[in-house]
Amino acid sequence: MDFSSKCLQIRKDILSEIASVGSGHVGGSLSVVELLVILYYKHMNIDPKNPKTEGRDRLIVSKGHCGPAVYAVLSDKGYFDKNLLYTLNKFGTNLPSHCDMNKTPGVDMTTGSLGQGFSCAVGIAKASKLRSDNATIYAIIGDGECQEGQIWEGAMLASHWKLNNLITFIDYNKLQLDGKVEEICNVAPLNEKWKAFGWDTINVENGNSCEEIDKAILKAKSSNKPSAIILNTIKGYGVKFAEKAESNNHSMPLSQELLKEAIKELDGDI
Repeated sequence: MDFSSKCLQIRKDILSEIASVGSGHVGGSLSVVELLVILYYKHMNIDPKNPKTEGRDRLIVSKGHCGPAVYAVLSDKGYFDKNLLYTLNKFGTNLPSHCDMNKTPGVDMTTGSLGQGFSCAVGIAKASKLRSDNATIYAIIGDGECQEGQIWEGAMLASHWKLNNLITFIDYNKLQLDGKVEEICNVAPLNEKWKAFGWDTINVENGNSCEEIDKAILKAKSSNKPSAIILNTIKGYGVKFAEKAESNNHSMPLSQELLKEAIKELDGDI
């Protein structure tokens, strides 16, 4: 598969669904596109026709506000009709702003309250170990989310339980809702912190590189510990006006005019 082309398509789908409602979580959705593409199109053992299959790999998106990115990939994988993307966050939708396992096929855990999704991932990984189902449990957390004490409680327990079937990605784009992470409550150095909690840590210099993410996942799968993969990403990656907005792109207006501009940019026309 041409992962670059797939990422380009998913970015367009994300922007189109957000523009259909006029605003949404642009920044954090665009920063995890490469990660989601590598997971869903190469690594995850899943079956869109049987989304509840026991023993499947699971993805818990603890930073649930990047739901638009998850939805774009799930629809492309065939979990639901792509036209549903244009109901994002509208009345009666099955695609709410934050991921909801009771509404959206393919979503493994309801998330949005920062820190709680990661705790669920730890519990699911433990259950998988008890069942000996050989599933890999993946979790995505934000860098600002690492300010939550619940993250570190979960990290400590996962290490204690030796959950080497748990691979956690930190979307380290250095920005959160109210500004720069280092100014609000600095979480650096993340490598040393996760290592101190008994995890194997892998630093990915370009967290928006499919190739680098792929190599990190392969390395993590061979570990005898839980693994933390720190992805140095750019919030709003791939769209200039979104990148320049910095923390203001956490949730931002997206008009049809801006959508056209973004798609022209992604297509290389500007």
